[in-house]
Amino acid sequence: MSSLARVPCTIVTGFLGSGKTTLIRHVLENANGRRLAVIVNEFGDVGIDGEILKGCGDAACPEENIVELANGCLCCTVADEFIPALDQILARKPQVEHIVIETSGLALPKPLVQAFHWPAIKSRVTVDGVVAVVDGAALADGQVSANLDALARQRKNDTALDHDDPIEEVFEDQIACADLVVLNKRDLLDAEDMARAVAAIAGALPRAVKIITVAEGKVDPAALLGLGVGTEDDIENRKTHHDDELDHDHDDFKSFVVELGEIGDPAAIASRVAATADTHNILRMKGFLPVSGKPMRLLVQAVGPRVSHYYDRPWGASEPRKGSLVVIGLKGLDRAAVAKSLAG
Repeated sequence: MSSLARVPCTIVTGFLGSGKTTLIRHVLENANGRRLAVIVNEFGDVGIDGEILKGCGDAACPEENIVELANGCLCCTVADEFIPALDQILARKPQVEHIVIETSGLALPKPLVQAFHWPAIKSRVTVDGVVAVVDGAALADGQVSANLDALARQRKNDTALDHDDPIEEVFEDQIACADLVVLNKRDLLDAEDMARAVAAIAGALPRAVKIITVAEGKVDPAALLGLGVGTEDDIENRKTHHDDELDHDHDDFKSFVVELGEIGDPAAIASRVAATADTHNILRMKGFLPVSGKPMRLLVQAVGPRVSHYYDRPWGASEPRKGSLVVIGLKGLDRAAVAKSLAG
């Protein structure tokens, strides 16, 4: 098979809460008939990101073209997870024209890009480009995530931790591999905030890379798809913190699911989610909740204490009306305490 016949893949990376899923959903909703497929790699027990993407209902990317890989970091499990998912997608008829891969917020893109040299992959697909999505509001505050205070307190109180911030290393490794940086949440920034956020990105970039700014992940798909970089051919020149490590782990992080019953007031649950995130130093929460008297499911997303919620789509006729929130935080997070706080 010639290189011209290879299916282009865009890898979307970015830290927890940067807005990757929202951006990809916008791309799917504005595909203009282009046949797309998505591989979603999540950190947690419930496929929330995949469900969010399936909810867009766009014919260009039907539900069967969205493949979820949960409970495993794609950059650690390429052979076990990625190749079978790729086989499944490439067998679709008519053939997909472009594949979008959403990595988990903790994933390192370099090992995944390197896998495109494998014989089982190289002849069939190519990396069109690596897109790093960053939280502009957090960067303007001098952080790579909306809630790094929790990590700072843990480091101060735990002498067993070294001086390197693992979250910052993940951020820098993602930026180091990027062919395009999307600075998200522009709507939360004034001119001075924007200047600080852009400067933070530029300071982390090891080479000249275009930065675009967007609000709510709304970017023209043409700006993301069709970069034509062939990143796998240059990946060895993109130096990261983990280049000398045989593998890596995510032992500094913990995730679990909290199940909730039907709620009455979306604003009230949003306030509880914000208070819980602040009290327990939670990095990320996202999931779906049933609201009394409403046929639509409520999508709730939180980045640190910042919470958003909206009605996503109707509950399916055979779909149980039960709520689930994926909670991601630092090691030592107390599941029972978090569940009690969310229940009110």
